[in-house]
Amino acid sequence: MPSKRHPPRLILLTQWFDPEPTFKGLLFARELRQQGFNVEVVTGFPNYPGGKLYDGYKIRPIQREVIDSIAITRLPIFPSHDRNAIGRTANYVSFFLSAALYLTFFAKRADILYVYHPPLTVGLAAAVAKIFRRTPTVVDIQDMWPDTLRATGMIGNENAVRLVGTACNWLYRQVNHIVVLSPGFKRLLEHRGVPADKVSVIYNWADEASIVSEKLADPFPETQDNKFRLLFAGNMGRAQALSNLIEAAEIVGRKRKDIEFCLLGGGLEVATLKKQVADKKLGNVSFLPHVPMSEVGPYLAHADCMLVHLRNDPLFDITIPSKTQAYMAAGKPIIMAVSGDAAELVKSAKCGLVVDPENPPALADAIMELASLPVEATATMGQNASDFYRSTLSIAKGISLFEKVFRSVIPRTQ
Repeated sequence: MPSKRHPPRLILLTQWFDPEPTFKGLLFARELRQQGFNVEVVTGFPNYPGGKLYDGYKIRPIQREVIDSIAITRLPIFPSHDRNAIGRTANYVSFFLSAALYLTFFAKRADILYVYHPPLTVGLAAAVAKIFRRTPTVVDIQDMWPDTLRATGMIGNENAVRLVGTACNWLYRQVNHIVVLSPGFKRLLEHRGVPADKVSVIYNWADEASIVSEKLADPFPETQDNKFRLLFAGNMGRAQALSNLIEAAEIVGRKRKDIEFCLLGGGLEVATLKKQVADKKLGNVSFLPHVPMSEVGPYLAHADCMLVHLRNDPLFDITIPSKTQAYMAAGKPIIMAVSGDAAELVKSAKCGLVVDPENPPALADAIMELASLPVEATATMGQNASDFYRSTLSIAKGISLFEKVFRSVIPRTQ
């Protein structure tokens, strides 16, 4: 174990970090520090999800800052997050080069290197540095590559997909341990030859402090008062396939005038979705601009139900979108339009309705069914969601599991 003279030093490597929206950001770093780890975050300059550098930042060779007593090292990155494959590739490759160089030649020696994946290039940078520095490395897989690339159409060339798959398999062999977000991810890795004892399932959690609060002002427009509000909060990209939600809104709008569809966030498909709404002349759909994760709580608190939706693809049967945990922590009924592991969570918690993805008529029926339930019934669903979150998905539960993983990979001779 590391010397008692200093706490274990942990580098948290992630391409995205606060103020960008991310699942394992500042909250994660703070919790690790409270568990006795000396944390340094290594990340890029903030530009996600819009692909433009955030105000107040300027690309430079290196920038060090401190947020909430967490040391943050920002490295050069090409800002881009659009449909242009060249721009997106430059974004990933630029941070790969920056991270690999910093970790190999300039970073202070660490006891543990934690890697947030995606993109794959972040993991590859860590693996390259591990060849020289021998730092025990744990990779946290949030997206299963190359499956996600194929499912979202980001890479259409099958030879390129296979090349990415080969790189993934190499990465799995190099790291000391792998953390995944669902049982399905673990099964898939085992099928691909990764030893079962090298993979741990640790469910994602929500930013509880910003979500769970008794006094949150209503942020919705007054025009939506007295309406049943369905809220989708998060990234609006190809994987979410939200054109199906717009079609469901059209169906609902012909039958009910008391249901409002609210879409909160940004992403590649926002412009397309807005055009779809305009073309259909829908008056029951509203778009709300992206807000920081710390400001999402009021929207969740004042919605009547939440929606999770992904494309109908086998990959997503083993995916649990992290908005699921946020919705549960907020104590709200959920309409889960995702099959597999995510649907099983909602069924186990008895906190909502499950429908097939990419099925607008079924989605419309589920929304109208939930809107027609007595207040007592939806309140029970919300309480079930909150109870399940605290017992199974909370940050306290997740951090305790991460601590066990991290301490297990530190050489006992240190």
